[in-house]
Amino acid sequence: MPINVIITKNFDHLSEVAARIVKEKILQVLQKQKEFILGLATGNSPIGLYKHLVKMFNSGELDNNRIRSFNLDEYIGLPGENPQQRVLHPESYCYFMIQEFFGLLKKKFIETTVPYGCLIDQEQLVNELEVNPEDWSELGIDAGKSIVIKENPTSEYLNWIRKTILEGYTQKIENAGGIDLQIIGVGGRGHVAFHESGIPFENSSVLLVKLDENTVENAVQDGHFSSKEESPLYAISMGAELVYKAKTVILLANGERKVESVGKSLLNDPNPDIPISYGQIYSNRGGNLIYIVDKIAGRELLVNKETLKQKGIEIKEL
Repeated sequence: MPINVIITKNFDHLSEVAARIVKEKILQVLQKQKEFILGLATGNSPIGLYKHLVKMFNSGELDNNRIRSFNLDEYIGLPGENPQQRVLHPESYCYFMIQEFFGLLKKKFIETTVPYGCLIDQEQLVNELEVNPEDWSELGIDAGKSIVIKENPTSEYLNWIRKTILEGYTQKIENAGGIDLQIIGVGGRGHVAFHESGIPFENSSVLLVKLDENTVENAVQDGHFSSKEESPLYAISMGAELVYKAKTVILLANGERKVESVGKSLLNDPNPDIPISYGQIYSNRGGNLIYIVDKIAGRELLVNKETLKQKGIEIKEL
């Protein structure tokens, strides 16, 4: 399917347009099946969309009782003595979703699931990786790395992470029938969720990620943590291959920091340096990919409109 790019006036307009498209897709799919599986993201990009969706659900325009959701990612290494404290930490993605979306709904979804990163103790993880170097390998050509735990590792803890945290999340999504619509943002270097720049596309289902220094710095810059020392160093994340298994993917981007990655993701050939560029592969395989960006983030796309048209990418300015 062709990639559709929608250029909006500003963030508020972007959020309104995204909400209308999500609503239409939910209503369309629920005419054919019992449940709608919604993939959700955290960060600033979807906040406006979530406000509109809350109004739609609370007014009865959309039926909460037929929605099941899965989130993209979650930190490992948040402060807390136990998983409960880490889940309720103000910077956990679970807490974000409660504050910005789930907690505002009058009626709850069938089920909401966030990757199980808060179950992992970062100190123990680091120790197990150091003590058992033969149990794992790193993939990636940049600072961020995917930590691949081999089958039947010596470490029981690493085996539990592989089986329960990583494979368990993948299996739960598959058991639900796969994601009907996945909402994503984009990092400054083009990463999707915590699939960092340089991590290979192949076999990127649910990943254990050692975070790129740039990602840690952005978390501090955006005010999520007061210093790099307080920022988590690892995360659990859907990888690009799993993200783009959804039947529809909607990418949201606004602002100057997203210009380069949004432009490169469509103008250049797919490359793990820009993980969202996997969307081109997804589209060529029949996936329904929609970019909804403001006129700032979409600046390079507008300048190269004719080039994109030759690639079969349609741009619509609203």
